[in-house]
Amino acid sequence: MLKLVAATVACTTFAACSFSSAAPQAPAAQPPSIRRDAVPIVGGCQIFPTNNPWNTDISQYPLDPNSDAYIAALPGNLHPDFGHDPHYGIPFVIVPKNQPEVPVKFHYKSQSNPGPYPIPPNAPIEGGQHANGDRHVLVLQQGACKLYEMWRAFPVNGGATWRAGSGAIFPLNTNRLRPNGWTSADAAGLPILPALVKCDEVAAGEIDHALRVTFDETQAGYIHPATHFASDSRDPSLPPMGLRIRMKASYDISGLTGQSLVIATAMKAYGMFVADNGSNWYFQGQGGSAASCWNDNDLDQLKNVPSTAFEVVKTGKILRKTAP
Repeated sequence: MLKLVAATVACTTFAACSFSSAAPQAPAAQPPSIRRDAVPIVGGCQIFPTNNPWNTDISQYPLDPNSDAYIAALPGNLHPDFGHDPHYGIPFVIVPKNQPEVPVKFHYKSQSNPGPYPIPPNAPIEGGQHANGDRHVLVLQQGACKLYEMWRAFPVNGGATWRAGSGAIFPLNTNRLRPNGWTSADAAGLPILPALVKCDEVAAGEIDHALRVTFDETQAGYIHPATHFASDSRDPSLPPMGLRIRMKASYDISGLTGQSLVIATAMKAYGMFVADNGSNWYFQGQGGSAASCWNDNDLDQLKNVPSTAFEVVKTGKILRKTAP
């Protein structure tokens, strides 16, 4: 669940902050890795440039020196936090370029990109219309190829306006990050839609991007592309936001079949970013009306994968800066 730490922000407009020259750039060049030809395409939009961290194969990246300690502090088995029930998983909606924009009022407006957002009145809400959880709303705008994401989102007057805890806009043609210390609709300041396991890609037999994963306890720090933390702990064995976790090449997945095999293969190539606080080893996929694509018996195979099947790769230094 998203948690904001106390911070004040000097500027509140998207143009002035999120994409100014002062905004942090993509992480420095990483070690050589195996590149694949495919890049994620959703709604006709490429989901970030080819060299974006989300699209980078990290199967050859070196281990983080603290890998063993991190994994030891994260007990449990892998758990798909989505399935055939449409109330599980996180839905998203694709809208045209001319989708009418509506005002949005944010509770944490200092770290939110202000509206209006092109949200349809019937936009799917995580958990359903009456949910009392994170209530994420994810909107991908075709043509403009921008991603609009909100946390704790509620329609007002039938969707004529919306109110939300926080919100973020991600143009998909750039590697620029949110300012250091800024959250998004996710605790780590990351986008959510790029990380979801999606029906179409699993049906096609290949996932070409990193996933997201949650843990009950995290530390007060983040590694780019994450830009925000949601903890007061300085325990070095706990994962910072943005930590990249990879399934070990040596872990045998030959017994997995169907949807589970496709997902496990992606975890070996692209891994998972620590993106939020939540149950240990829960990772997210597409929910809502599309959830009928999932085979629960198939996905349940992944619940037998232990934490020891994973390792942590080195992708950058831990930052602890809060928003200015």
